[in-house]
Amino acid sequence: MSSAMSEYGHSERGRFSEAVSRFDRANAEDPNVEFVAGVSEAKELVYARRMSAWLAKLVPDASEPLRLAARCQHIRRWTIPRSQYQAGRDGYRAWRACLKNFHAETAGEILRDVGYDDPTISRVQAIVRKERLKADPAVQALEDVICLVFLEYYFEDFAAKHDKEKLLDILQKTWRKMSDHGRTAALALELKPELHAIVVSAVS
Repeated sequence: MSSAMSEYGHSERGRFSEAVSRFDRANAEDPNVEFVAGVSEAKELVYARRMSAWLAKLVPDASEPLRLAARCQHIRRWTIPRSQYQAGRDGYRAWRACLKNFHAETAGEILRDVGYDDPTISRVQAIVRKERLKADPAVQALEDVICLVFLEYYFEDFAAKHDKEKLLDILQKTWRKMSDHGRTAALALELKPELHAIVVSAVS
């Protein structure tokens, strides 16, 4: 039996689909947009789909709580902008801590409303909050997916706004968070040659 079926018993496909649908409807309200194949879509909805797609590639037998966590990891993120917190590292950390709890609580409300039990909700929330990173395989898998989505879809724009020293620092911090499995996937990404060279330089 796969972990998707065994971690919390039999998976109810309808309940899972409804939760994903509710997550997506929430993220579809994002006023920020991204163009995908020439079509304008809500930014966080696009991000959520990319998270699910990468999780399916990286961990094909991911548990249901992990699949739910990946889909809601940025749920309604735009409602707490970085500008609400002071500049600098302390402000950034406070913002990120607030977001983790906000995403977990927002997801929990939806999961409870569609019929998930408290243990499952708590498990999803723990993964979203990234509790016990490195020690919990599901949390580590989520972190790997986050890093891979960033590298494939957002690194190019990020790189255009920062100097090489900043990029190397960010990539080295990212690399330390990833598992060997995630790192292998990262090095196999088809990035532009100049971006791939920066990644290799950062991790070598």
